[in-house]
Amino acid sequence: MSGADANDPDPEIDRINLRLARSFLDVVDETWRERGFNSRSEFIRHALRDAITHPEGAGFWKDLAISEADLDGDVIASEEMRSTYGHDDE
Repeated sequence: MSGADANDPDPEIDRINLRLARSFLDVVDETWRERGFNSRSEFIRHALRDAITHPEGAGFWKDLAISEADLDGDVIASEEMRSTYGHDDE
């Protein structure tokens, strides 16, 4: 579902659906909690802004998406992802 929802208090905000492998979503959830974000949505908005603001880091996100496809149910800890790709907490 995308587009404005009549029940949303802010008509300027659109809601989107995002499909992720359960194992990857587990990593996303672990990461946003470790980094102190208030919610999954807040973390994903931050990640998207970061990808747009710093396109030179797009390789990291592309590699992350590829790793999601390769997981096949295996979970990779966020600490391992950070050490592998050199992406530090801000």
